Amino acid sequence: MSQYTPPKVWTHDAENGGRFANINRPTAGAREDKVLPAGQHKFQLHSLATPNGVKATIMLEELLEAGHAAEYDAYTINIGEGEQFGSGFVAINPNSKIPALVDRTGEAPIRVFESGAILLHLAEKFDAFQLTGPKRAEMLSWLFWQIGSAPFIGGGFGHFYAYAPEKFEYPINRYAMETKRLFSVADERLGEARFLAGDDYTIADIAAFAWMAPFVEGNIYEDAKTFLSIDEYENVARWVGEIGKRPAVKRGRIVNKVWGDENSQLRERHSAADFEGKVLEPSKPE
Repeated sequence: MSQYTPPKVWTHDAENGGRFANINRPTAGAREDKVLPAGQHKFQLHSLATPNGVKATIMLEELLEAGHAAEYDAYTINIGEGEQFGSGFVAINPNSKIPALVDRTGEAPIRVFESGAILLHLAEKFDAFQLTGPKRAEMLSWLFWQIGSAPFIGGGFGHFYAYAPEKFEYPINRYAMETKRLFSVADERLGEARFLAGDDYTIADIAAFAWMAPFVEGNIYEDAKTFLSIDEYENVARWVGEIGKRPAVKRGRIVNKVWGDENSQLRERHSAADFEGKVLEPSKPE
């Protein structure tokens, strides 16, 4: 690796940004006027079936499975094409990241952005998939453990291992080590408890499952499962297997999915009928 000496003042180099150079910029705000579509339901989700995106769709499908009035419309935001920088989306998430939710159940619509905030908002609204009393702190700890850990796995390991224009040993080793450490943390915990927060399935599990399941299944980052020896984490595999069999999880994982087998894609979701004829199993890497 050639030695890099940082300049006194950093400037943006659009020519050296790798796979996402065409959309990454060091500034916030809308780049084009674009109104978001809206459906008839009280909840409007704008997302993509990435690990962060499926947290929201799994949660909404779990709420529906449990009998709650959580019907929703889901529209795809293609982040590879920069759709997250349209004015309508920026209005509901100034950070221009998916997922973003509009809750129209009250007198005035409210926006909820960031996956952890969406999970917590919905859990509290419906009093579902959360713990109360002394156990609440354990649930919140594992929820925010995952929220804080995701950048190391995705923007860290995933970026340098799979997306960076050149592969360098130091950053790959640094984030591979951290990703394995996080899997080890989860594996130890799941060796002593059925779910992260204890005996009950909660939003902490939904958040962590969305990121850990693709590694266990071998569906993310160019055979990262083999590279990171993910099969070592047997307790995580047991937990992924159990959660992955839940009907709501199977449905939630294909909402706003626009790659892989066409029968496993669901660009938009407006009712339960949209799942008819769909393949509700994780797709293997091509």
